[in-house]
Amino acid sequence: MISHLTFSKPILLVGNGVRSAGAADLVYEFNKKTNIPVLTTMNGVDLAQDNIHIGFIGTHGNRIANMILNECDLIISVGARLGLRQVGRYKDKFAPKAFLIRDDIDQYELSRDIKNDEEKYQDDAKSFLNKLLDEQFSDYSTWLKQCFDAKRILDNYDRTAGNIAIEKISSFLPENPIVAVDVGQNQCWSAQSLHLKGHNGRIHISGGYGTMGCGLPFAIGASISRNNGITYCITGDGGLQMNIQELETVKREKLPIKILVLNNKVLGKISETQRNDLDRRFAETTKESGYTVPDFAKISKAYGIKSASVKSINEIDKFKNWFIDGDPCLINIMLPEESFLQPKIQWTKCEIMPKLPSNVIDKAKRILQK
Repeated sequence: MISHLTFSKPILLVGNGVRSAGAADLVYEFNKKTNIPVLTTMNGVDLAQDNIHIGFIGTHGNRIANMILNECDLIISVGARLGLRQVGRYKDKFAPKAFLIRDDIDQYELSRDIKNDEEKYQDDAKSFLNKLLDEQFSDYSTWLKQCFDAKRILDNYDRTAGNIAIEKISSFLPENPIVAVDVGQNQCWSAQSLHLKGHNGRIHISGGYGTMGCGLPFAIGASISRNNGITYCITGDGGLQMNIQELETVKREKLPIKILVLNNKVLGKISETQRNDLDRRFAETTKESGYTVPDFAKISKAYGIKSASVKSINEIDKFKNWFIDGDPCLINIMLPEESFLQPKIQWTKCEIMPKLPSNVIDKAKRILQK
């Protein structure tokens, strides 16, 4: 399939089509055989976890993932739609040094050209990955190490309060957890910073549907499908209010769902756009413009679910046992109102913002460009 190509810095890019095809295990098998780095889309972020996790690409993707995309010389894209939020406004700036091989089951997705000379395969993701595994590859351990070395340099940057909260939550999760994520800033923070231990956990994420309020219903369905198993729900103050009545379902059915609310008292993703792109003309997204939030801990207690509010991220430590017991709970995690998403690719310039110190970026680039 690709034996005629010569390359030194390949990546495997996987999207949710791999999960739909039941081929998640083949991603780890391919990585183990070849040591080719694995990047994901937001929808497929749980396809590369634990020791092979680097990050996801796109508008709010991890900085290191987008930098690797810019330096690689081959992309094998499997089950990834490569839509506007992954490719960007200018297709010629997408992975400028790379040859692109695309596998997708949908002929209409393949009808779009990302690169003029790309190779396309209309095939089931499981079938395609099995064909890849039958091919002979060089060992790319050196390139994989370069990617992780550069990642370690950047790990201390782009850590907003939301990212730090997700990192703290990650540290309390057991191996192979089931996590449901709502829509909004919490979705992006989770995709960026939620690192699962083990290879069989799941992050249920709505991706491009924008179904605000989906987090708690996702968690309920996931728990029931696993014989009332422990499930984690990461949501925002706006998303929780969309389906807050389902707390009664959680209580009535005795579902051990751990509800973790990232609460900055604003509709964060929209207010951030209004702040940055619309001259701070807020509308129904902040307290002053018509949006407010209740005391979620009190509401949870009214439903008969144990709850707590924490004013700092480190206070979550007091409730780490709640993450593994058999009871439902709600932890209301207060964040600063001005908790923003970063990094973000600036559409007009195709630059990753905010800019980091040049010495930091140059050091990471030098490692990737060896």
